[in-house]
Amino acid sequence: MSRVGRMPIAIPAEVTVDIAENNHVTVKGPKGTLEKTLPAEMEISMEEGNLVVKRPNDIKKMKSLHGLTRSLLNNMVTGVTSGYEKKLEVNGVGYRANKQGKKLVLNLGYSHPVEMEDPEGIESKVEGNVITVSGIDKEKVGQFAAEIRDKRRPEPYKGKGIKYADEVIRRKVGKAGKK
Repeated sequence: MSRVGRMPIAIPAEVTVDIAENNHVTVKGPKGTLEKTLPAEMEISMEEGNLVVKRPNDIKKMKSLHGLTRSLLNNMVTGVTSGYEKKLEVNGVGYRANKQGKKLVLNLGYSHPVEMEDPEGIESKVEGNVITVSGIDKEKVGQFAAEIRDKRRPEPYKGKGIKYADEVIRRKVGKAGKK
């Protein structure tokens, strides 16, 4: 059995889970509602206040889908209870981030400011040089944070650019360091 797939998912009291046909799962919680259609081969059931995922057989594809389905369900339950957030840091002389309504305005050394609209269900905040992306859908939060980072990736010589708060940039020695 899949180590991840066989673990039951504890459902908190304030969360309701509806499993419709074709494994269309709706999770409602204090922060909002998430819907997702999961692989139809997997058997999702409620047992004693826990969500349990079972697979029909031991084909390699089913083993892969088993852990994936359980992880996606767990991410949905965690999202509607506590939500997700990613922090990004803007480093560099003259590099700035501002918030104008639902727009994130980035000054990253280009000839023009880069404007990014917050996607639906995602909120971004700017405090100094730290951008915080938060929401209930883990996939959307990660995707929007990655798109922000892509506007100016950190470079290895001075470390300028946008990086995740927990990311470590491997620094390189410049021209002056070689002898």
